[in-house]
Amino acid sequence: MTALAEMPRRAYSHPRHRREPLPRLLAGIATGQPADLRHHERTYGPLDLPAAAWNRDRAAARRTAARLTDVVDRSGLTGRGGAGFPTGRKLRSVAASGRPAVVVANGAEGEPASSKDKLLLSRVPHLVLDGITLAAFAVGATDAYLAVHGGNGRLMAKLTGAIRARQVAGIDPVPIELVGINDEYVSSEQTAVVQHLNGGPGVPTFTPPRTHERGVNGRPTLVNNAETLAHLAMIGRYGDQWFREAGLRDDPGTTLVTISGAIRWPGVYEVELGTPIGEALMRAGGPAERPQAVLIGGYFGTWLPVGAAWQVPLARTRLRAVGAAMGAGILVVLPESCCGIAETARVVRYLADSGAGQCGPCIFGLPALADVLEDLAFRGGRRDAAERVATLIPLIEGRGACRHPDGATQLAASAFRAFKHDVYAHDIDGPCFGVSDKPLLPIPGSAGSW
Repeated sequence: MTALAEMPRRAYSHPRHRREPLPRLLAGIATGQPADLRHHERTYGPLDLPAAAWNRDRAAARRTAARLTDVVDRSGLTGRGGAGFPTGRKLRSVAASGRPAVVVANGAEGEPASSKDKLLLSRVPHLVLDGITLAAFAVGATDAYLAVHGGNGRLMAKLTGAIRARQVAGIDPVPIELVGINDEYVSSEQTAVVQHLNGGPGVPTFTPPRTHERGVNGRPTLVNNAETLAHLAMIGRYGDQWFREAGLRDDPGTTLVTISGAIRWPGVYEVELGTPIGEALMRAGGPAERPQAVLIGGYFGTWLPVGAAWQVPLARTRLRAVGAAMGAGILVVLPESCCGIAETARVVRYLADSGAGQCGPCIFGLPALADVLEDLAFRGGRRDAAERVATLIPLIEGRGACRHPDGATQLAASAFRAFKHDVYAHDIDGPCFGVSDKPLLPIPGSAGSW
């Protein structure tokens, strides 16, 4: 195996000697082979970070860890869990304390419309586990956790087997502990995961302090979602220049997108950042029915009319210009046969029921907003819905203990923009025929869920 001193030249440099295209995240799934360690290393190459070399020379290890962080910085990788924070900067802030750190991989997808992290963990789990180990090396962690929803026994068993195989092979100098958390929407928020690991309830906590300052057991803690860590594993193998061969100059790399709704081939797709939304949808076979709008970013996301959304690139700055965001990488196509107001009302009610109950906006504001939206969608005719929503949203936004209330108000406000003609029609004449259709968006625990 490569000695630690050699790693900056080999493991973290652009592999110009390779002629074939390098694999991206889903290459291991495309092979159709089992998700075991042997096939993983055959597809992606081994993780060149032997435990013996790590422990032999701590000073050299710290220098190499700093170089790894520099490579991640230059790659331009940003978080794929929703916030889009630069990953290299996050690594550096945790390592800067000089204290033994903790790494937490957040594989608990609370977003009902997303499947990308579940796909990675079930089909290419070792790629995420490699990312955990590289992150632990970069920040000087002595503890590492992988958090998933504990109710998914099948996934828990698969990940337990993958971690055990790595223990036998001696791959991970810092043992990775698998943790099951509550299967609730707010439980997957990063401060909620940290609070669960600290023995508390799995609900978001007030900040500051932030997790990179004081997280698990009061130690500096790095929290990244599963896809971000999978990209980190690829950058650790192939380098920053390779990562930047895809995507845009200011938003490089690829990203996983869960495409669903009225689409011919729903599923998880890997696309280059900067790919127009319409092109991504056509890769999924195109709309299965005549579309009217696209939900971008999930349940904290934004509705855009299909004509406005089609040419918008999937990239942070481009989406921000139209009032949207990548979020967890979600595109849902709403057909003309569905009622966008009814779909939004169902989701906002779900979000209102899923709050942590720690602040007024969650306890009072979101239920009131859900009441107004349900009244507009399923009864209508009151001629005051727009005024009531316009009054409620400022009372909720920016006042919560976490961003849960703001996510719900963003979705509601975007619905009033995207479906403004329907809002008017519902408010004057009552509900449309679309409200009686089977719900399109999945609501956990409801009869209409996927």
